Amino acid sequence: MVTGPGQASYNRPMGERYLKSIRLLAECMQGFERHTAEAIRGCDLTPPQFDIIATLGNTSGMSYKQLGEKTLITKGTLTGVIERLEQKGLVERERSSTDKRSFFVRLTPKGEAMFAEAFPKVVNYGKLLFASYSDAEFGALDAQLQQLKERIAAGRTAADPLSDEAPEC
Repeated sequence: MVTGPGQASYNRPMGERYLKSIRLLAECMQGFERHTAEAIRGCDLTPPQFDIIATLGNTSGMSYKQLGEKTLITKGTLTGVIERLEQKGLVERERSSTDKRSFFVRLTPKGEAMFAEAFPKVVNYGKLLFASYSDAEFGALDAQLQQLKERIAAGRTAADPLSDEAPEC
């Protein structure tokens, strides 16, 4: 255990173990993004553009707010990505009839064609990384990731599962 003036004690080996796991998780995500980016670039899209095309595909469209919730794109970046897709003729924006401050975004026919071409290519390319996974391995991975996601969303620690407060520095 390590303590400092006015600090709670913590277990250094657990802290180091946690950091190793987080780094490994981040490296996996970055590697997957690099791998799939090759297929995405082959479709003349950037990863954020593909994220929007894939999210809008097989839908009648959605609001900026819905897109922000369903994609991995930050709110500040979303508008610029949509504008570039609009310039390419892949999406169209329509001002909401009920809220003049918001827009509804949908794929154009050209965007639908891009989705039909790009989505299967990118999914199949990404699938290569997981070809050797069994259903049991997927189940175990999904369960662990879901548990981590829930803990992060709850903002709770194993040491104090009832606390919502971040520690002071």
